[in-house]
Amino acid sequence: MILEQITWNASKGWVRQKVSSGLKNPQLVLVFASSAQFKSPEQLGYLQAMFPYAGFMGCSTSGEIAGTSVVDDSIVATAIEFEKSTISFVSVPVQTPEDSFSCGQSIIETLPKEGLKHVFVLSDGLNVNGSELVRGLRTNLPLGVAVTGGLAGDGADFVETFILNKSGKPESHKVTAIGFYGEDLHFGYGSFGGWDTFGIDRQVTKSKNNVLFEIDNQPALALYKSFLGESANGLPASGLLFPLSMRTKADETPVVRTILSVNEDEQSITFAGDLPEGSFVRLMKANTDRLI
Repeated sequence: MILEQITWNASKGWVRQKVSSGLKNPQLVLVFASSAQFKSPEQLGYLQAMFPYAGFMGCSTSGEIAGTSVVDDSIVATAIEFEKSTISFVSVPVQTPEDSFSCGQSIIETLPKEGLKHVFVLSDGLNVNGSELVRGLRTNLPLGVAVTGGLAGDGADFVETFILNKSGKPESHKVTAIGFYGEDLHFGYGSFGGWDTFGIDRQVTKSKNNVLFEIDNQPALALYKSFLGESANGLPASGLLFPLSMRTKADETPVVRTILSVNEDEQSITFAGDLPEGSFVRLMKANTDRLI
């Protein structure tokens, strides 16, 4: 496998950084950029012209990673050339969170199963229930095949996220996936959270899928705002700094639930994944050093 990374920012323009030598005909270009750059046909057109025979995949972000640096308002593109392996692209529409499960099912049903080694998924970040998407993906997933990926971002705007289609054109309301094939492919993955929990355990007393209505029989949004103090004025953006830690059983390893939107009329909060009734939640705060 041969890699080359190309980055762009307003001050330096395009910079090519060879990760390994000999790149000729990449089959895949992964692109991550701020929402503003996904609205710029000039910059994306540059990549399409540079790699006319490659398939594209990528999404808008809340910060990009170039090498070992974290940057904002940039474009980070990684061209990948496989020597022996092959890939397959799938893209399905998602209009509402209720579509999430069927989107996951459709992706796995569409991908060829023979020789499948791994599935990488990128999804619209505002109109999807991540928990249901994962459940759908796992329904017919071949034994021994893992799924990794994530949701698109748009910084702290919470307005519109973008997914690149195979041709390198940005689209909204989409979930896209790549199936990787080949006996010589080996995948590793991991995750680490940069938040610390604080306060006491509280119980979800009313919810529906990923919409939280009540915590300890109190309106969820009002209680959440009482914890945030002045930061409550910046919701939903400030919620990125204060997600919830959730576990369905007392002895279970918790997962993180981040905010997608708030509803003042219903006093509800919509998260990127499910919060079942009866589960336990604790507020979390960002630890910058551990995030980095």
